[in-house]
Amino acid sequence: MRAPEIQVREILAFDEATKASLVSILVRVVDDGAAVGFLAPLDPNEAEAYWARLPRADARVVVATVGGTVVGTAQVHLAGQSNGQHRAEIAKVLVDPAWQRQGVGRAVIAHAEEVARSHGRTTLVLDTREGDPSNRLYRSSGWREIGRIPEYARSSSGELHATVIYAKWDEPIP
Repeated sequence: MRAPEIQVREILAFDEATKASLVSILVRVVDDGAAVGFLAPLDPNEAEAYWARLPRADARVVVATVGGTVVGTAQVHLAGQSNGQHRAEIAKVLVDPAWQRQGVGRAVIAHAEEVARSHGRTTLVLDTREGDPSNRLYRSSGWREIGRIPEYARSSSGELHATVIYAKWDEPIP
């Protein structure tokens, strides 16, 4: 059996079907326990309001599709400060639970990195909850752990969790 072909692209505006898919993915990953800025159970109206604010000039959106169906996404937040024009944050790497561990996350991260570089960004950062499976993905994709912040994010249970900060540079750092 051949692996499904994953198509990844930046989108500049959402049609209704794409937005509905992104809302559904966000709700499902949050309800499955992902730490992406929301608490479970996530109200679909809150997820829809979130996506209604995107994409923007400073927050680019990448989507992965298989057979025309959105199965994953990531964002590229371009630093706006004059001293940060070389930086971007990769955020909200979300993969439909049915498509996890099939290369979608790796594909959206790689494309998000390309989008950042196309805007002249050479220093990239991201963070994820300590202990999440995404840590393995980021490390195996060439991201370097640069620190941790304890008690950074609260889970639906009320427990505070550390976040792990990763970075990637176009030039080797001594």
